[in-house]
Amino acid sequence: MESAAALSRIGLAGLAVMGQNLALNIADKGFPISVYNRTASKVDETVDRALREGTLPLTGHYNPRDFVLSLSHPRSVIILVKAGAPVDQTIAALSDHLEPGDAIIDGGNEWYENTERRVEQVKEKGILYLGMGVSGGEEGARNGPSLMPGGSYQAYSNVQDILHKIAAQVNDGPCVTYIGEGGSGNFVKMVHNGIEYGDMQLISEAYDVLKHVGGLSNSELAEIFDEWNRGELESFLIEITADIFKVKDHEGGDGYLVDKILDKTGMKGTGKWTVQQAAELSVAAPTIAASLDCRYLSGLKEERENAASVLKEAGLNEEVGALRSGVDKKRLIDDVRQALYASKICSYAQGMNLLRAKSVEKGWDLNLGELARIWKGGCIIRAVFLDRIKKAYQRNPNLASLIVDPEFAREMVQRQGAWRRVVGLAISSGISTPGMCASLAYFDTYRRARLPANLVQAQRDLFGAHTYERVDRPGAFHTEWTKIARQSGAAGVGAFNG
Repeated sequence: MESAAALSRIGLAGLAVMGQNLALNIADKGFPISVYNRTASKVDETVDRALREGTLPLTGHYNPRDFVLSLSHPRSVIILVKAGAPVDQTIAALSDHLEPGDAIIDGGNEWYENTERRVEQVKEKGILYLGMGVSGGEEGARNGPSLMPGGSYQAYSNVQDILHKIAAQVNDGPCVTYIGEGGSGNFVKMVHNGIEYGDMQLISEAYDVLKHVGGLSNSELAEIFDEWNRGELESFLIEITADIFKVKDHEGGDGYLVDKILDKTGMKGTGKWTVQQAAELSVAAPTIAASLDCRYLSGLKEERENAASVLKEAGLNEEVGALRSGVDKKRLIDDVRQALYASKICSYAQGMNLLRAKSVEKGWDLNLGELARIWKGGCIIRAVFLDRIKKAYQRNPNLASLIVDPEFAREMVQRQGAWRRVVGLAISSGISTPGMCASLAYFDTYRRARLPANLVQAQRDLFGAHTYERVDRPGAFHTEWTKIARQSGAAGVGAFNG
């Protein structure tokens, strides 16, 4: 039997890029780790990397039994395999060798209800379970991701020191916190990805307007995004966008690589889940929904090319060229910056409201300010203004929406003129900005004390007797609209024609 000194502190199964990098991150922080993968070459590759990257305390294992027995008690195993059936298969292979009090930590992008099912499933054997969102891509996994663990608090406590060390570090602590019970960690990561969808869509729209209405070159766009990354928009996505505009195409001849990329966007499902959950919980998330719709439409490349041809033949003219000559470039750039910022606030507000609604439904007691804090570093949506979102929820934990936080409210009001100009200009130019339009419509709908919903409710009452409430007295009311309208119809028509 191996001595306790020779046993690893933690194990990781699943050595694709994310798994390898997270394992090396753990070893790099001084925690001895055992790794396992069904494909032996992946184990060898990871062990080799550990040697090359600093003789790190990492050992490879080639079957589940040896892997599990190489861990010190209570055992903690991170699994990073494809979501769905592969997770269940991995749990089955490992749990044959695990003991009561040991823990499994799933670090994949898993549907939260699958995590809740597995929590109950392994509980029968006395095994603890965590579903942990991991954000930051392969670089984040290696150098410091944002971690969102939810499930067994005991399982979290057993590895808290490791998670605190391997997570991204920001001015107010490591980018990890215990999220809550059940599938809360996976749900929070899912909404994080939904916000990410919105963010990326809004940035692409800013690019579209600046390029096609402003006539800006890629080198000018790189400069602008670099400048934006030194101000209120400072974020990982703005930073990498500036870098993308600087890369020349060295394989296909002259020009920039971004212009040679096929305009079809892939997806893995978390954005769709976010929009589905928003609908289930009756939470408006139009910016995130618009970003998902745009990914679907981007996939219809041949249909779009055919539509462009058919509508051109039908007489549709491009308006961009005519408008471009009269555009004040400097003003447009500043307007787009302000429109992007205001739209982003709406996207984050929608995501936070969805998290709160689910927290209430499930009794998770999510701390929205703390979630904003752990997204400040490591993850894809990391941004300077997340610190201000954190402070908004610290000022008022029951904040109905970021839009009504006094600081954000002032900023929205200051930027609405520029925001409306950009959306109006884009519409006039025939350029679609569904994310910005959805954000502006969300803002305009949310800020109005009275909406035309009274007419919609009247229609529902007319055709379905759904009743309505009145503004001047309590109770539910129903009216025989058609009967009354027809009785007074002749007089009404006469008066209209008179």
